[in-house]
Amino acid sequence: MAELTGSTARGGAPLDRLALAVKRVLPKNLFARALIIIVAPVLLSQSILSYIFIDRHWELVTRRICYIVAGDIAYIVAELDLSPGGDNSRIYQLARNAMQLTISFEPKADLPPPTEIRFPILERVLRTELTKVVGLPVVIDTLSSPDNVLMSFDLGDGVLHVSVPLKRITTTTNELLFFWMVGLSVLLLTVAILFLRNQIRPIVRLTEAAEAFGKGQKADDFKPSGAREVRRAAAAFIAMRQRIERHLRQRTEMLAGISHDLRTPLTRMKLRLAMMGDGEDQEELTRDVVEVERMIEEFLAFARGQEGEQPAETDIAALIAEVAEDANAGHRTTPVEAPALAPLVVTLRRQAVKRCLVNLIDNAQRHAGHVRVSLAASARWVEMIVDDDGPGIPDDRREDAFRPFVRLDDARNPVDAGVGLGLAIARDVARSHGGDIFLEQSPLGGLRARIRLPV
Repeated sequence: MAELTGSTARGGAPLDRLALAVKRVLPKNLFARALIIIVAPVLLSQSILSYIFIDRHWELVTRRICYIVAGDIAYIVAELDLSPGGDNSRIYQLARNAMQLTISFEPKADLPPPTEIRFPILERVLRTELTKVVGLPVVIDTLSSPDNVLMSFDLGDGVLHVSVPLKRITTTTNELLFFWMVGLSVLLLTVAILFLRNQIRPIVRLTEAAEAFGKGQKADDFKPSGAREVRRAAAAFIAMRQRIERHLRQRTEMLAGISHDLRTPLTRMKLRLAMMGDGEDQEELTRDVVEVERMIEEFLAFARGQEGEQPAETDIAALIAEVAEDANAGHRTTPVEAPALAPLVVTLRRQAVKRCLVNLIDNAQRHAGHVRVSLAASARWVEMIVDDDGPGIPDDRREDAFRPFVRLDDARNPVDAGVGLGLAIARDVARSHGGDIFLEQSPLGGLRARIRLPV
């Protein structure tokens, strides 16, 4: 059993490599794959038909025609009078009128040299039948005349020249079959491609609508179309989009209501604190009230996300420069380095992305002595990178940093940490654009945050 298993494994490796090679060669889009599914059987059937029918049928028909011509020539040779002064005019006339053969006799002559081959199958079959039926040495010439085949037979006392029309020993069935086969295949493939394109178009529109929704863009003009299965998928997508939008709207309204309810007692508390005299207790209570207000603002920012803002073309390089300038002018002393960047215009929600970048830079300034912001772009993605030289975050806790209300005090040792929503808000903004945020080891020694957004 072990030997059998080992041999099976060894035998399966080449098959796996073959399957992997085929997978690499095959196209990736649905239209091309579906087209291959249609074209491959047609080409395979045409190839089999060409080999089995056309080749075999053409050779069989040609052999029978050549056999008839060879019989006619054998009859003419048998009827010729080769004696001196013999009159063969009647035979020549019979051959020309009844058999379409033009015959002449050249006494005391030798066979001409062989010529190049023009029709390999025809000449091979014709030579075989002439040798079998006539039984004389023969030279076949298909090059001297484009419309005739010349045959020279050695009769001993001379050479008999026979000219037969090319159309008599060939058939046009193959050409007609070929043109019908190719023409019909092209017609059917054209119809199939047009039909397939119409079937693929609703799937493409569904994909574009899903990508637009994933990037936070509006796709209100999308309507289900196409086959029944595609319509069901489109209807399910629209229902899912409506549920997500309803959930986000309810979350925003709920937290807005909570914020409104909390702001009223906070306002009364601030008024009472203002009326109190100066003292240590009054200062502590004032700091607590300010902290609660900041927490409420962060709650609202997390709930709102990018609510109400429409995507627009934005120069990311200018946005980075603006955020870096504001960060350097703020209350934090950690410098933010942002080298001059080439303009790069991308469609996104500017304020939401700015909030995301501000959160990451503020988090880096809070825990590091130096922060650097850079930009990288490719054909599919654009990345805004924030590096710092702080203590960083352990690998096993980086994903926890994105969870709402989680503060990694042990990892970053913050002095004035918030409520743990900064990275959660940043990732929510990035994912609403169809991207994400990744935390890595920075070349500066601290933490690197990469905001990746689709172009």
